[in-house]
Amino acid sequence: MTTPPARRVRPARLNPADLARLGVAGLRARPLRVFLSALGIAIGIAAMLSVVGVTTSSRAHLDRTLQRLGTNLLTVVPGEAGDGRPESLPEESVGMVGRIGPVEKVSATGEVAAAIYRNDHVPAPETSSVEVLAAESGLLDTLGVTVAEGSWFTPATATYPAVVLGAVAARRLDVPGPGMRLWLGGEWFVVVGILESAPLVPALDSAALVGWDAARTYLDFDGRPTAVYVRADEQQVTAVRDVLGRTADPQSPQHVRVSRPSDALAAKQAADATLSGTLLGLGIVALLVGGVGIANTMVISVLERRAEIGLRRALGATRGQIRVQFLAESLLLSGLGGAGGVLMGTVAAGLYASSQHWPVFVPGWATGGSLAAALVIGALAGLYPAVRASRLEPTSALSG
Repeated sequence: MTTPPARRVRPARLNPADLARLGVAGLRARPLRVFLSALGIAIGIAAMLSVVGVTTSSRAHLDRTLQRLGTNLLTVVPGEAGDGRPESLPEESVGMVGRIGPVEKVSATGEVAAAIYRNDHVPAPETSSVEVLAAESGLLDTLGVTVAEGSWFTPATATYPAVVLGAVAARRLDVPGPGMRLWLGGEWFVVVGILESAPLVPALDSAALVGWDAARTYLDFDGRPTAVYVRADEQQVTAVRDVLGRTADPQSPQHVRVSRPSDALAAKQAADATLSGTLLGLGIVALLVGGVGIANTMVISVLERRAEIGLRRALGATRGQIRVQFLAESLLLSGLGGAGGVLMGTVAAGLYASSQHWPVFVPGWATGGSLAAALVIGALAGLYPAVRASRLEPTSALSG
């Protein structure tokens, strides 16, 4: 009678629930080491996500600012003569620029040789840090600037000793609001308004503005503009820019400078993007360091658990099951760190954006990409320890 061949018993398969339980059990055995390794991944993810969140929030703020203020603003200012003396624009330059076809709005300011103080007891030789400018009535409409408190010049106040302060100038002079009197050019002027910040024309923020006619009457203003602001048709900005110098000062067009203030914001946005790229690189380095921490944790885990691995092999666990077990632990560890990093990064980006009064915007692709990056790093970090664990023979593992 022949003995039937022994049937080969197939090892039980590990379902996802079994793998999760094994992974959690392996991590719970070393809580402090697991926490530190997950923290390394979390810091890397948080660094990357916070950089992306702050950058996108800043970009959204700049885009809204440019959309609100427009990119069709051009500024005309006089240059310098050959001997270094400042040139000046003709008194008729505003009217001449306004006759250019694609020009939609035009206004101007002019420097006034006067100082402004809180009272009349300041010695005459001392000067304040606030510039005094004569302003045409259409200035705010041209620049897209709004009044924070009080009002802009009316046909009446534009001819009387009234002054509107920029946001910075109001703080420097410690003016809480309209109604206060200031000593300006040997006359008392009443503050009728305080402006919001002017991102495209920061010079207005630290200036005291007086009506054009009032500056002529009380401050000996000669009526010659030192800055002309032009709003042109969006499609014709370049063409208008090419002729502004010759139109504003036909006698000396070579001494006229024309700029586009929105270019400064665009340059700032590009600089922010470059800086963000650098910070993002640092975040990636931190993430890789976290991956090294996970790899180290898993290698030590293999060394510490040789007996466990040998026992499982002796009871029938295959090499593949051992590999999958340690990979599952590594993925759980990196997933834990990734989730913590996403939470930390989102909160950090939100708090910073809110402190700057920016719209809070953390793109979904960044959140999902951060989690995916953490899992990829975890898989790569756990691959070698998993393979090493699977290669242990039961006899050597149990005897070791």
